[in-house]
Amino acid sequence: MNRFAKAAVLTRLRDELARRGSWCGETHIQKATLVLQEVGGVPLGFEFVLYKHGPFSFDLRSELNALRADGLLVLEPQPYPYGPRLATTALGDRVQSRFPKTLETYSGAITRVADFVRNRGVASLERLGTALYLIRESTQEDDYALAAELRRVKPHVSEADAMKAIEEVRELL
Repeated sequence: MNRFAKAAVLTRLRDELARRGSWCGETHIQKATLVLQEVGGVPLGFEFVLYKHGPFSFDLRSELNALRADGLLVLEPQPYPYGPRLATTALGDRVQSRFPKTLETYSGAITRVADFVRNRGVASLERLGTALYLIRESTQEDDYALAAELRRVKPHVSEADAMKAIEEVRELL
């Protein structure tokens, strides 16, 4: 997928998340993009690693910064203690209008991901993203073992929350 088609998909994903009440901070976009690639099958090509708040793509961070530099996205500062939100600009909307076939091809996946992520908070997205990452990367089939692994890499997550995250991701898959 070329860079502008990718920009159209990312800005549309951001817009669909916003329509469902998402905060649309970078963490929200990171986790939604992971789900879009892994569950939706959208070939964006971002590589994710387990990081502080679950799966994170440094390539995606660079791309979001490039989209800001190109004027397709803008940061909207929020009052303390909240971090900024990402918003699509008029130029971002125009890029979307230039890729109707791409967006039509992936609209079902984008909608499904936005419905799943919706207005979830960062802690919930950390658990779900980590669960998805572990399910995709592990040869382990047992959900209890996966939940234990989630707790090993994220010790602050309770056993019940780890199991719930594994179950929600399994249902999504």
